[in-house]
Amino acid sequence: MSTDVTPFRIAIPEDQLRDLRERLQRTRWPERETVDDWSQGIPLAYLKELCAYWADGYDWRATEARLNARPQFRTELDGLGSHCVHVRSPHKDALPLVISHGWPGSIVEFLKVIGPLADPTAHGGDAADAFHVLCPSLPGYGFSDKPAQPGWKVEREIGAATSPRSSSRSCSCRKSARSSGSSGDACERRLQRPNRANGPGVRKAVISSIRAPSRVITSTLCGRNFSSLASHR
Repeated sequence: MSTDVTPFRIAIPEDQLRDLRERLQRTRWPERETVDDWSQGIPLAYLKELCAYWADGYDWRATEARLNARPQFRTELDGLGSHCVHVRSPHKDALPLVISHGWPGSIVEFLKVIGPLADPTAHGGDAADAFHVLCPSLPGYGFSDKPAQPGWKVEREIGAATSPRSSSRSCSCRKSARSSGSSGDACERRLQRPNRANGPGVRKAVISSIRAPSRVITSTLCGRNFSSLASHR
């Protein structure tokens, strides 16, 4: 794969979606549990309801359209094909922000906050609080390639997805802020290690994207309270 950054658009073939629905509908269910709680694992009734939702209720095309509404790209990082969403702010002095999801997770977690972060003035905020937002899919997740050899532990995954080289390709700068998901202490240690390539002024934080609203993410990164983003959770 070329190391060039190329535009990417999601287009899952309909026959693959149909095959998935059919396989879910053909599930062979075990006998139900002998208790009325979760002490023996996921209750059969709950799992059947979840499976039925994925087979008949979930609208993948709607999610696909939401993702395709944001600019997406593919490139090669550390020898592996990598996918990301990159939204440039309309405000020229915006600070590049790399947001990395955790396990289990995906860039879908960030769809509601990308807009307020990239264009705060369109959401009642201040242009001084704007970010160029880069959301990489970790190796093996989403539309990034799956590693074909061992050695891709959490630290290497986070390192590739949030490397200065990957962010500088899209943002063309060295000063940036970073936020990662709930992958644990290994990610935090990896992001907080001194790295001369990052240059001065890099601010890093590990925040649970599942629980933290956008105002918490931006406030933690920049040391300010972004009350105008309070409604975007």
